[in-house]
This record gives sequence, C-alpha cells and structure tokens, in this order.
Amino acid sequence: MFYFIAKPLRGRGAKLHRRIQERMEREKLPYRFFVTSQKGEGRSIAAQLSENLSGEDAIVVVGGDGSLNDVLCGLKDPAACVLGLIPAGTGNDFAAAAGIPHGIKALDLILGSEPKDTDYLSFSNGLRSLNIAGVGIDVDILLRCEHMKHFHGKSKYFFALLTSLRKFHGLDVRVTADGKSEEGRFLVASACNGQQYGGGIPICPTAQLGDGLLELVYVECPKHKLGALIKLMRGKVLTLPITRHISCREAKLELRAPFTAQYDGELYEGDSFEVKLVHGGLKMFRN
Repeated sequence: MFYFIAKPLRGRGAKLHRRIQERMEREKLPYRFFVTSQKGEGRSIAAQLSENLSGEDAIVVVGGDGSLNDVLCGLKDPAACVLGLIPAGTGNDFAAAAGIPHGIKALDLILGSEPKDTDYLSFSNGLRSLNIAGVGIDVDILLRCEHMKHFHGKSKYFFALLTSLRKFHGLDVRVTADGKSEEGRFLVASACNGQQYGGGIPICPTAQLGDGLLELVYVECPKHKLGALIKLMRGKVLTLPITRHISCREAKLELRAPFTAQYDGELYEGDSFEVKLVHGGLKMFRN
C-alpha cells in the first residue's frame, strides 16, 4: 500500500495530485491519498499510519522540505518505514541532495526502484531532520519573514535579508563535537546531512547522504556580514578562514538563552540543541 500525504496545492499542484492518482489507478496499485489542512497535520497522519505499517507499505510525501520534515518527525519508528518524496515545495533542498526529480518523474523513481538506506539527524528534543538544522542569521531571516504580512514571494525574503544584515549581530554559542568545544559569536551554526538549504544555498557542498557522518558547519560573525553571505550563497563558505567544518557523529550547541532553531526550514523554539546522526536509519526512494 502507498500512503500519499500531500499539502493542499492549486493550479499546477492540483494537476500533480490528479496525475499521481491517475497513474496509481492505471497501474492498479493500492493507495490512499491524504491532503493536509493545517500545519502539523502531516505529522499526526504519519504517526497514525506508522503504528501498523508492513514491509510492503510506503509513505510518500507530496510537498517540500517542511512537509517531509513534518512526516519524518511523526514516524513512530523510522527504521520500520519506507519513505518517498514527490517534490512540490518552494525550495526542495533535500530532493536536490537525494537526486530526486521534481513532479511526476519522482513517482517513476518510487515505482521503479528499491529504497536505499538513508541517514537522518536525531535531536534530544525529539525532532528529526533529513537535510539541515541549525541556528543563526538564516533563522533570523525566516522569523522576520513570518512578520512581513505586506510582502509576498521572493520580495519578502529579500527585504527580510536586508533587515537581518543590519540588525543581526551573531549568536553566542558553545559548540561541542568529538569531545572538543569552542565558544564564539557565530553568523550560522548548522548540522548538515544534506548539502544546501534556503532554496539552493550550498552551505556544505561536501556533505553526502548515507556516509554515516554529520557535517557541522559554523561561521564566526564578521563585522561585514554581506561578504560572508555572498560566499555562503555561492557555495564558498567553507573556504573562509572564519568557517569551521567538522565531520562527526554527534554535536551539541549551547546558547545562553532560549532560542529558535530551524529543522529543514521549520522553526521551533527550545533551549537545547543536541544532535546525533542515525546511520542508515531510514529506507527511502532516492538516487
């Protein structure tokens, strides 16, 4: 049985829903289609489904990184599930790392291949991440976007970025990995399983899914932030002398006060950020 969990889509998105259903019916494959109506509903659906999944069942997310994260966090036991993704979001950053084609072609991959062991990030607060999680100016930009009611689309992110460049002065963080600690004021501090976030920003181009390693990237907050951000957007941030890059299995970020972190673009408030990589802990359709 294939269980599709999809966010509401209009226009071309609605057409994608129809094409998926038509394909499943044409090939006489058993399926159920769930369309979420509010944030967090995908997690609830995944939690209920994963109570009774068999080895022949798969949960397929139709959406973007946030929808995928929602479902991943809802799974009772990721090791007992098979997960698929049909990218239909804004950024689709994990799909890029996993080599998953967009649109209906992703269904070809799901129906025509075997799932592969896939790493994911597990956090002490119970959350999970398939791609990238962390704190810093990226979170500051997302928070500002949430409050910009009069802007839409890319203009919202552009003006949020301009504001963050002026007002974000870094976060005081103690970073611990492989038994070694470092304190500083950082522009970003991210735990990476995938390579890019924010709709194509390659923070860690060397990251590889399935290699058993968590890539920890953190960047000191410079006086002139724009230059560092340009390097980040061009995939060159690892070349900066103010950047630290550590390959490890576990890491911890300690901040002086409660903070907001992003997990695959989803924002959560908390007071802890302890992460470990679960090697091959999930079976997923990907290249």
